[in-house]
Amino acid sequence: MADGSVFSLKGKRALVTGATQGLGFEIAKALADAGARVLLNGRDAARADAAAEKLRAIGDVQALVFDVADEAAVASAFEALPERRLDILVNNVGLRDRRGLDDHSLDDVRAMLNVNLVAPFDLSRRAAALMGAGGRIINITSIAGPLSNKGDTPYTIAKGGLTSLTRALAAELGERQITVNAIAPGFFATERNEELTSDPSIDRWLEQRTSLGRWARPEEIGGAAVFLASEAASYVTGHVLFVDGGYAAHF
Repeated sequence: MADGSVFSLKGKRALVTGATQGLGFEIAKALADAGARVLLNGRDAARADAAAEKLRAIGDVQALVFDVADEAAVASAFEALPERRLDILVNNVGLRDRRGLDDHSLDDVRAMLNVNLVAPFDLSRRAAALMGAGGRIINITSIAGPLSNKGDTPYTIAKGGLTSLTRALAAELGERQITVNAIAPGFFATERNEELTSDPSIDRWLEQRTSLGRWARPEEIGGAAVFLASEAASYVTGHVLFVDGGYAAHF
């Protein structure tokens, strides 16, 4: 990507949580390809190092190991950030537990909210303190939030809350010229969804339920993240960008 492009992230430092695989990995890859220096987060050091190594041919990518739900670990990680500076934060880590309404204990619900909502609040507040004008926070929400289905209540609550957090942070941080937006992915053929992608009945359902009639490829998330992180989105804040193949728009 040309350094003069409005989509260039050259010189920017980005942190992507939960980036050892799936959408987080693809977002980290896209940001690195756009010129950002990327800190790739995961809980497992070996997996984080291996994921970072895969991307080093593209750009400057380093592993940063911590659990987003461990407040002390998060504090230590932010103290260790190079130059105590961050330009882009992508809150990608998510926890999902598909079970019926009566099958969740309150501790299950608290754990879901802690990872999917409380942790992004904590990380965003810490990141904003290190950002100057032009800082970017991107939350990875879900179409499960504005849309609901049975057997997914705690996750839907958490992702709906993350959408509200996006708007609230946009209001709070606008005076610092920090933008806060979200990406709501639809059905992506990631490693986590491998069992679902091998089910022909779901393929047929998506043919009818989405405008584009198919699963999303994991790499199709990257462009949205680069856009929201770049100067091209300098006047976009408090927005949720659906990357769902028309799922939410399709009747």
